[in-house]
Amino acid sequence: MTKDAILSVKNLNVILEGEEIIRDLSFEIKENEIFTILGPNGAGKTILLRTLLGFLPYKGEIKWKKELKIGYLPQGLTQLKVKELPLSVSEFFGLKDVSQEKAKYFLELVGIKEKAFLGKEAGNLSSGQFQRMLIAWVLSDNPQVLLFDEPTTGVDVGGEKTIYSLLYRFWKEKKLTILLVTHDLNVIYKYSTRVLCLNKREICSGPPREILSPEVLEETYGSGIKFYQHHHSI
Repeated sequence: MTKDAILSVKNLNVILEGEEIIRDLSFEIKENEIFTILGPNGAGKTILLRTLLGFLPYKGEIKWKKELKIGYLPQGLTQLKVKELPLSVSEFFGLKDVSQEKAKYFLELVGIKEKAFLGKEAGNLSSGQFQRMLIAWVLSDNPQVLLFDEPTTGVDVGGEKTIYSLLYRFWKEKKLTILLVTHDLNVIYKYSTRVLCLNKREICSGPPREILSPEVLEETYGSGIKFYQHHHSI
């Protein structure tokens, strides 16, 4: 593990119910990176995050830097799921013993300043408000590392831009390290410091502008993908 690495993964193999999900994967993540995992559905991206967090059995080596605080926003935590638990926003934060004052502070950080917001039913928020609330909820532990699995699922395009620019702002201000699963090439070009193309094994990894060629994307996703080069300045 190199000096500035916060995570080192060596020869990682994950087999679930007899199916090989991840094969011989090795990579390091350095402090203050936005490290993006890109790949088609079924490529092992969510399984990889859950394995890194110690939720699934594996072979190989996963080493986190000692005493790191990690925040995780899983995929598919939607209003529909939360509607089944009729919780107010305040009660939702209470699941992590976050006080109302602290909840207010983190909601304001993500742009929600409405006084009555804590009393609203979490399951009845708009998709954009709901995702902002979840980000505030994850940030309320003051993590040093954030794992986001497609954090804008179900959010409209305008809301998507806001969520990603928020995450970028926190990354800069709080010197966070972010592991991100997304399909959005615009987001990857604009914000990622490094990308890992994954389809059960590593196809390619490195700075997005250097490695994301049509050939690499075709190998990652299979043939037939339409690829448009985007140029962004941050």
